[in-house]
Amino acid sequence: MVRPPPHHRPTPRKTPRQPRSVETVAVLVEAAARILEQHGPGGFTTNAVAGRAGVSIGSLYQYFPGKEALIGALIVRETGQLIADWERDATAPDGAQALTDMIGSAVAHQLKRPALARLLDVEEARLPFDRDTRRVSDRLRALLLEVLARPDLPHQPDPEVAAADVLAIIKGMIDAAGERGEGDQPLLARRVRRAVDGYLNSSDHV
Repeated sequence: MVRPPPHHRPTPRKTPRQPRSVETVAVLVEAAARILEQHGPGGFTTNAVAGRAGVSIGSLYQYFPGKEALIGALIVRETGQLIADWERDATAPDGAQALTDMIGSAVAHQLKRPALARLLDVEEARLPFDRDTRRVSDRLRALLLEVLARPDLPHQPDPEVAAADVLAIIKGMIDAAGERGEGDQPLLARRVRRAVDGYLNSSDHV
């Protein structure tokens, strides 16, 4: 009998608190990233991750109940890095510069490890977000909302919708470029900015 897929991605069993435990989890998550990059989903097993990390399978299961929880932790790690970049970018003196910097960071993040980024995009779509992955997605949207409210950017009649739409434009264009194997980050960033500007400048007339 085939078991139905879980409704939500499993979460880690426990949160590491001691420095050694934090390091073990970080090593396991990076090992998961490298296995996915080199062997794809077909070669992604808990035994392979434990072997790559140099820890016992029992140690892995202390923190992660299975592959799905490892992937969830990897998604949170990668998106968390983007959040840190966007939080820095959002401190730019004006909205236009902040938006340009955020788009540049998103492009760099996706194309830095393109194979991994594409695999994680598929995984994000395959199972609903758990609490942690929802939290980071909500933070990205909130940062965009703050930047779009800057007085030097076009007024948006519905800021919440505008922030969600702009995030979708950025993510959609960058994901598509990654699937095509594009590697010219400055060119892609300019194209994304042009698309976002088109949206922002037309929204008053919608």
